[in-house]
Amino acid sequence: MSLSNSPFPPIADYAFLSDCHTGALVAPDGSVDWLCVPAFDSPSAFGNLLDRGAGSFRFGPYGINVPTQRSYVPGTNVLTTTWHTPGGWLLVHDALTMGPRQGPDRVTPHTRPPADDDAEHLLVRVVECLEGMVEVELVCEPAFDYGRAPAEWKLVDEEWHAADATGAGQTFRLSTDLLIGVEGSSTRARHTLAKGDRAFCALSWAEGFAGPVDAADAMARIERTVAFWRRWLARARIPDHSLRHPLERSALTIKGLTYMPTGATVAALTTSLPETPGGERNWDYRFTWMRDSTFTLQALHFLNLDWEADEFMQFVADLEPNEDGGLQIMYGIDGRRDLTETTRDDLSGYEGAQPVRIGNGAFDQRQNDVYGAVLDSLLLHTRRSEHLPRRLWPLVKSQAEGALAAWREPDQGIWEARGAPQHYVSSKLMCWVALDRASKLAGIREDLALEKAWAEAADEIRADILAHGVSDRGVLRQHYDTDALDASTLLAAIFGFLPGSDERMKKTVDAISSELTEHGFVLRYVTGETDDGLSGKEGTFLICSFWLVSALSIVGEPQEAADMLERLLRIASPLGLYAEEFEVDRARHLGNFPQAFSHLALIEAAARIILADRLDELSL
Repeated sequence: MSLSNSPFPPIADYAFLSDCHTGALVAPDGSVDWLCVPAFDSPSAFGNLLDRGAGSFRFGPYGINVPTQRSYVPGTNVLTTTWHTPGGWLLVHDALTMGPRQGPDRVTPHTRPPADDDAEHLLVRVVECLEGMVEVELVCEPAFDYGRAPAEWKLVDEEWHAADATGAGQTFRLSTDLLIGVEGSSTRARHTLAKGDRAFCALSWAEGFAGPVDAADAMARIERTVAFWRRWLARARIPDHSLRHPLERSALTIKGLTYMPTGATVAALTTSLPETPGGERNWDYRFTWMRDSTFTLQALHFLNLDWEADEFMQFVADLEPNEDGGLQIMYGIDGRRDLTETTRDDLSGYEGAQPVRIGNGAFDQRQNDVYGAVLDSLLLHTRRSEHLPRRLWPLVKSQAEGALAAWREPDQGIWEARGAPQHYVSSKLMCWVALDRASKLAGIREDLALEKAWAEAADEIRADILAHGVSDRGVLRQHYDTDALDASTLLAAIFGFLPGSDERMKKTVDAISSELTEHGFVLRYVTGETDDGLSGKEGTFLICSFWLVSALSIVGEPQEAADMLERLLRIASPLGLYAEEFEVDRARHLGNFPQAFSHLALIEAAARIILADRLDELSL
């Protein structure tokens, strides 16, 4: 809990809810401060996260803002909050509910084969008095279109138990067993519960605004949602190891960030949570990055979640390429290409961090790492399924040809620098990955000519990197015209560009560990040494720290790797979640939240630790 005077809760104090169509963030005081409906990338209806007047929805004890305990129902993305009040004890259940499929989803239509369960397009909240007498309050104050359109309410129930909120072309229904009243752009209710009493409220954007009819129905929907998440997690292969719990939470988070209608995975739930406190490094992450694809596939296949892996690959196969046949670096969760960036200057931003961005201007950047990410994903998936679908072979060829055409050219690099293009080592490395994996895929198809041609191209790229991308002290550079360090060169170990026994790899890992860290956490790069087109200092990047765990394992430093992972696990949010960055000076999370990349890298790093432990057991 924050001890500062900021009206904004610490980023890490938020709880994440999901129905695999959209997600919500719930503050410690019980307020829903972020919710976009009906999909992850829709305009927010509750945006208090970015401006304290941009919409919130609280259901909890009246006059009490600090809970006693918050936790997920084990094995789920369902939240429970326990409150101790002067009059008694209250338990609150919160869920974006899942239920048996009732037919075609007309709210967010599917392009993937429908599953047995799907989103109900409901946020359901149930309060239960455990002891004594507790006065509860409901305050629902939407502000549609990122806070621009305060709700206009209309009571739709003669008994004052339901009302519709409308604004900016959107409508949803609030239903409850409490008596509600409209006050301007908000609805409010108060009621005293005795021991054993329950009350509910629900927001519905479902077809016909379907929702719970009473508290028993609301609780039954939450219980079905608990069962959904537990059944899903039961399919995952989670080793019996001390890392089991963080693996389970990461798996649930990745699934929660997956858009079920298309199989896409959003990079994070939010937009414009700052990487630099009060600064301009604020980006919209509610899109799918091709860069994430290989880490997504690694994590899903390690966890034995092959259905989700195939859904994601089919989404990639459906994407519209550029004119040169290559894929953009990112797409909308529905596959759209145009992610034009705008700003919402009327919003204060989280703790004054401006601008607030909607869309992401990096979508049309040249980033040559995209080819390798896609082809590594395809090889992983092909080896796992022992089958390369016919519809994916053209994608292999187009990405290999794209890498061949682009690898000699400068680009913006993996970190989407908004400065001048450079010959980034990680981009060349990923072009090597592209041709190396394409060659192996051609071998699987027994196309010997392409297998040979692509392997020779991969060898040429490798030679170029080793000739120009290694400094005089034998360390991989950020780009060809600098000796500055960059954490992305750790990918040389993770993707097998250099074996762990290679001195250049060991020196690179050692240099990053000792020179590119703050209090043991890894920076992407030193901002003063990198032209990224922006001002201000960054926090340490959590994915880079998890990459260092993996790289230390690969170069034969298992104890250092285990120590690093333990350090990272200690800074997880109270609910086991990670943002993008960690500001070590103030020990707080920064950037969009929860961050898929951080959790994907955690799974990969934990897998290496677990594998090393199992091999040690066999050698005893």
